[in-house]
Amino acid sequence: MTLKTLHQLIGHGDKDKRVENDFYATPTFATEELLKRETFDGKIWEPACGDGAISKLLINKGYEVYSTDLIDRGYGDDHFDFMKTLEPCENIITNPPFNIGTKFTIHALNCATKKVAIFNKLSFLEGKERRDNLFCRRNLHTVYVFSERVSFSPDNSQNKGGMLAFAWYVFDKTYYGNPTIEWI
Repeated sequence: MTLKTLHQLIGHGDKDKRVENDFYATPTFATEELLKRETFDGKIWEPACGDGAISKLLINKGYEVYSTDLIDRGYGDDHFDFMKTLEPCENIITNPPFNIGTKFTIHALNCATKKVAIFNKLSFLEGKERRDNLFCRRNLHTVYVFSERVSFSPDNSQNKGGMLAFAWYVFDKTYYGNPTIEWI
């Protein structure tokens, strides 16, 4: 086995093959699974809306959603830099760019007044920086771990098995304690 093959198996992507601006549309089934387990009171902001994968589903479920993205992908208010605003909102649900996931999540917690739901790799639980700057807040209420690997296939309506483990990280601003782990 080559080093390149090993890196691909463990999710260490080739930077030349990464999608530009870290855009990986959230599979529909992943958001549906979150909504089977969580409800959100009030407006929702999707600050990395991409092509609207999460936003459209939330709207179809009756939520009022504000959608923005730094990059124009044909949905929401584009050229909006979430990281440069402290605009308050009740809830944030998003799949942030993985390369700034920690900073994005901390910023979301500084903006939200109720809940923040982040779709990210299971390995997001690791790391001293996240422990010291994010998880020490003790607002992480539930981690919903996908039992099967999540695929970001072009037909994002169902899971066809991917290379990496993913989870929803649900933070509740009214909660202070240890998180629970549940499986999807």
